[in-house]
Amino acid sequence: MSQTSALRAPVTSSLPLTAREQALRPEVNQAHVRFIGLGKTYPGQAQPALQGIDLNIRHGEIFGIIGRSGAGKSSLLRTINRLEQPSQGRVLIDQVDIAPFDEDQLVALRRRIGMIFQHFNLMSAKTVWQNVELPLKVAGVAKAERQRKVRELLELVGLEEKHQVYPAQLSGGQKQRVGIARALVHDPEILLCDEATSALDPETTASILELLRDINQRLGLTIVLITHEMAVIRDICHRVVVLERGAVVEQGEVWQVFGSPRHDVTRTLLAPLQASLPASLQASLRASPASRDSAVVLKLTVLGEPELSALFNDLGGRVRLLQGGVETISEHALGRLILSVQHAPYDTHQLLERARRWAEDVEVLGHVV
Repeated sequence: MSQTSALRAPVTSSLPLTAREQALRPEVNQAHVRFIGLGKTYPGQAQPALQGIDLNIRHGEIFGIIGRSGAGKSSLLRTINRLEQPSQGRVLIDQVDIAPFDEDQLVALRRRIGMIFQHFNLMSAKTVWQNVELPLKVAGVAKAERQRKVRELLELVGLEEKHQVYPAQLSGGQKQRVGIARALVHDPEILLCDEATSALDPETTASILELLRDINQRLGLTIVLITHEMAVIRDICHRVVVLERGAVVEQGEVWQVFGSPRHDVTRTLLAPLQASLPASLQASLRASPASRDSAVVLKLTVLGEPELSALFNDLGGRVRLLQGGVETISEHALGRLILSVQHAPYDTHQLLERARRWAEDVEVLGHVV
C-alpha cells in the first residue's frame, strides 16, 4: 500500500469506537483531524503541557485554538504534523493514526499539511520567487512545474510583481504572504497557522485574515490556527476551543462561545473585546440600592437582534439603554446591552428571570441613583 493510500485508509478496528458508536456520533466520520485522549508531558516538567484532549476538527472549517500563555496551544498544534510526539493518546488524520509513521510517511504527511509562522521564517538571501520555490526544489519537482506553481501562488497571494524582491524590501504583511504561498506549494489539505498575525498591525492583520478566508473557500482547506488575539478568532473562525493548563475548558461555534462564554478563562480572554463602562457610570455603581429611587444596572447578551420595545415592556418600570450594540459573528447577530431599570414592579430575582427570557446571559452590574 502506498503512503498516500495508507493515510487515506478507512477506519480500522483499532479505534476506540464500535461501528454503532460511530453511527451515533456522525461528527467522528466528518473529522479531518481527531485528538483522542491526547496528552503531552515534557521531560523535567511535572505539569503536563496537554492532558485528556478529545477534539474533532471538521473538513474545510477554520478552527481556532485560544488560551492564555502556556495553556498548550502550540504543543497541540504541532502534534498535527508530529513536530511534537504525544506522550499519551492519539492523533488521527482522516481516521488514520499517525503515531506509527516512519520517516518517509512523515515526509508525505507534512507535504499535505502546510504551516505558517509568526516570524515568517524566510531566507534573506533568496528572492520572493526563490523562497516559494525552494520546497519544490527539495522535493525534486521538475523546473517547468515549479515555475507554474510558483507563478500561480504568487498571483493567489497578490505578490506577482514582487517576485524578484528580497525579504528585507518587504513589509510585514508581504513577508507573511510569501510564507503563506510557500506553505501552499504542495497543495496541502490542512494549513496550520502559528500566531500568524501577532507580529502585524491591525490593518495588515485584516488583509491577511481576508486572504486566509479566501484560501479556505477557494481551495477547501482545513485551517487550524492558534492566537492570543480574540478578534482574529471572532473575524475568521467557524469553531473554537479554549485551553487552560493543557486541558479543554470550553469549545463550540465561535458565535456561541463569544456570545455566552461559560468558563471564567473564556470570559477573561474575551473581556478586551467588550466595551468598558463609561467612567462616570463605573464610579457611580453601588453593590446595593442606596434609596428607593435607585436603579439596577443589567448587562444582557442577546443571541440575535434584540427587540428593545418588547424587552423594555417586559422588564417594567423605567428602562434606559445606557450602552449597547449589535455585531455579527459567523453570520449570527450578537447584541450586548447595558440597561438601568428603575421602579420595576418586581424584585431583582424576578427581574433577572424576565431578562433571561430575552437574553442568553444576564448579569447584575450594580445599582445607581
